Amino acid sequence: MNKKNKKIKKKTQQTKTLKKPIKTTKKTMKVKKRKLRFGRVFLVLFCFGCLYMLGKQILSLKVKSIFVKGNVILSDQDIIELAQLQEYPSYVCVLKKQLSSTLEANVYITKANIVKKKWKEIIIEVEENTPLFYDAALEKTILKDGSQVEYLFSIQILLIYVPDTLYELLKEKILLLDKSVYARISEIKYDPNEVDDKRFYLTMTDGNKVYLTLKKFEKINRYVDIQKEILTKYNNQKGILYLDEGEYFQVLEES
Repeated sequence: MNKKNKKIKKKTQQTKTLKKPIKTTKKTMKVKKRKLRFGRVFLVLFCFGCLYMLGKQILSLKVKSIFVKGNVILSDQDIIELAQLQEYPSYVCVLKKQLSSTLEANVYITKANIVKKKWKEIIIEVEENTPLFYDAALEKTILKDGSQVEYLFSIQILLIYVPDTLYELLKEKILLLDKSVYARISEIKYDPNEVDDKRFYLTMTDGNKVYLTLKKFEKINRYVDIQKEILTKYNNQKGILYLDEGEYFQVLEES
């Protein structure tokens, strides 16, 4: 066999070897079957059950004691009913912010502070919108913040109309007075003269009268000390105390 024939034979052998199919091996994936673990399921259900029972037990804890502080106008029971606590509800369901808002919506309450203690006590501390005087011209009680109510309290009476320009100033001056001194005033009357258009005439609970101007309204805070001098000097005689101009006492003549 010559060389050419040998070359041709080798080529044909090479082509035959190249044309042989490549065998591929198929890989099979094994799927693992997960077994249900009853122990873990039971543990989860048990935990949820315990949480449910604990929550139910906490919600069943009711308010046992309610203390109210700072109230004079409204009684303890009034405030408890306003707060909707008369049935002594669940301690957890009593929300402080919501309770404060409910109470402050009442015209007689300016501010309400709620404190929760010992998982059974609720302390309600209120700041009341106290009445200043009864306005006879309006036939209404004027409260500290300027609100008007129909209820007639046993308080000072503003007898006649006061100009709007002085009305607000009068309220501001009254708020600056000592409470114990203001309690000694029974009637307030606007009584201007040629000298001062801001003059007022006060009737005191002890029977004395006082002339006072809004410019010097705070002078009435000295009334207790002045009254002691009157008792000593005038033997408890009744009269008019002029605090609008100077400071002197005029005994009233007996009729």
